[in-house]
Amino acid sequence: MKAAVYRRFGGPDVVRLEEQPKPTPGRGELLVKVQATTVSAGDYRARTKHVPKGLKLLSSLTLGFITPRIPVLGMDIAGIVESVGPDVTRFNPGDEVIAMLGGTFGGHAEYVTIPQDGAVTAKPANLTFEEAAALVFGGITAQAFLGRTSLGPGTAVLVNGASGAVGTAVVQLANLAGAHVTAVCSGANADLARSLGAGTVIDYTREDFTQAAAAYDVIVDCVGNVPFRQLQPLIKPGGALLSVIADLTGLLAAGLRSRRTGTHITAGNVPFTAADLARIAQLAETGQFRPVIDRAFDFTDIAQAHRYVSTGRKRGNVVVRIAVPSTHQPTGESR
Repeated sequence: MKAAVYRRFGGPDVVRLEEQPKPTPGRGELLVKVQATTVSAGDYRARTKHVPKGLKLLSSLTLGFITPRIPVLGMDIAGIVESVGPDVTRFNPGDEVIAMLGGTFGGHAEYVTIPQDGAVTAKPANLTFEEAAALVFGGITAQAFLGRTSLGPGTAVLVNGASGAVGTAVVQLANLAGAHVTAVCSGANADLARSLGAGTVIDYTREDFTQAAAAYDVIVDCVGNVPFRQLQPLIKPGGALLSVIADLTGLLAAGLRSRRTGTHITAGNVPFTAADLARIAQLAETGQFRPVIDRAFDFTDIAQAHRYVSTGRKRGNVVVRIAVPSTHQPTGESR
């Protein structure tokens, strides 16, 4: 099979297509023929080792110290189950699925094996594989973090980094819950944020949201560029801070800060579950949640996809078409 492989850390051009052995599903595993994937911020951080402050050593245990330990990136996929290993009961060959691979990576390849008890669920029937792949990374991350707090009608939510893969998903899910959403993004992405359900948009190039005379029940930080001391005064008593991106201090101090301030803080990685992904898929299938696609690239142009993600200016998701589907795909509106 073909896979996008990187043998050293660095810029987009370290990623090249190579022939790799086609994997065989083991006990409890699915072999999925990948149709589409994304190049995510997680892939960017792994490729470059540009990780939050203080996490370089810890991340190297997973990513590798000198050379990449996992040579094939790709944290999400949409594809078709080709075969299953022993004891698989939840899926059958021919099933169309989406999956979050997370830190095991492997999605930037024509085939990948996935445990049936991992974060995998049926693909929404009304979406193309490209659209379905764009649900996964942002959708499951947003659902996992928002599941750590309570949202309802009138809840005031601020989303820092509202135009990225996770941010666009958070805006939609918070809006669906009835919350009033304030989106922090560039002015160029204000219309996108409003179209997804943001009631207020703050253009960070013109205004420092930390200086606004406002308070929020929940702040979701998808960027990690504002210290806790500036965020905490904006959070109502008993409110929550969901730090999708956090440095080492943020991770280690989360518990102490929670106890000291009364703010419920979730920082860093949260478990990815099939139930969370299934909820996103169900919302997409009923038209309540839409994938946000900035641009799509062919597999042969995956280095260009990495190059675009490296600009830090993507809106939503950058999709990579691994294979051309052999059957007609429905067409859905996405951006």
